[in-house]
Amino acid sequence: MDPEYPFQTRTMSLSAGDMHYVDEGHGEVLLFVHGTPTWSFEYRHLIKALSGGYRCVAPDQLGFGRSSRPAGFPYTLEAHAAALEEFVTKLGLDRFTLVVHDFGGPIGLPLALTSGSRVTRVVILNSWAWPMNDDPMASGAKFIGGPAGRLLYKYANASLRLIMPSAYGDRKKLTPAIHARYLEVFTDRNARVLVLHALARALLQSRAHYQSLLDRLSTLHALPVLIVWGLKDSAFKPHQLARWRTLLPKAQVVTIDDAGHWPHEEAPSRVIDAIRRFLQ
Repeated sequence: MDPEYPFQTRTMSLSAGDMHYVDEGHGEVLLFVHGTPTWSFEYRHLIKALSGGYRCVAPDQLGFGRSSRPAGFPYTLEAHAAALEEFVTKLGLDRFTLVVHDFGGPIGLPLALTSGSRVTRVVILNSWAWPMNDDPMASGAKFIGGPAGRLLYKYANASLRLIMPSAYGDRKKLTPAIHARYLEVFTDRNARVLVLHALARALLQSRAHYQSLLDRLSTLHALPVLIVWGLKDSAFKPHQLARWRTLLPKAQVVTIDDAGHWPHEEAPSRVIDAIRRFLQ
């Protein structure tokens, strides 16, 4: 048994490919939607701590982690959101708390914004729901999504080797052993271009998807929402948290001063405590 990730391997066949997922514990369902360039491994601390009282479900998005990498899948936000919707429907999740991080926000939040939504509560961890083109981080996103970024993704594994460590509040918390667990699923150069760089491009090209999110985001005013934010995130700055506060003025907000983009990796006990209080 893997002590870091001691979960049973499960796979669901979807119309676009095979999706690996974790399904641990019993009780109210918590659905964890990971970001890029990670996989369900990023939620291991939360799953181990919360599965004693909740059913914790954490899929690997197609192309990520232990899920398949179908060559014909477009790896856009819209395609990932559709695959996630199919997964939730096939698994029969009728009511659940949605937990999203990074690009898990743009692909997971649509689940909470449809009529008759099955989502009862939402937890947001350093994420966004608006066009990157309208954000100060747009210039960096354009570079990453362009030809030079493609080369960096392919030959330098830039997303995992450069961007991920730089987004930690304290790089020492990304130990070599844990970093290796993220690196091991993207050793193939072509896979990094197929999945990671394709998504980097899509993050800038999905204006209609983002606009659809913004147009319906007021739906969340009727739901309990918790925002947990690492303030030392080099990618998602305080102005993005301020935007969430404006869009969701009733949301509970917990900030972690010394955490960066992965608060649930960098300060798991504080994130777990915040989620437990929110769920009670």
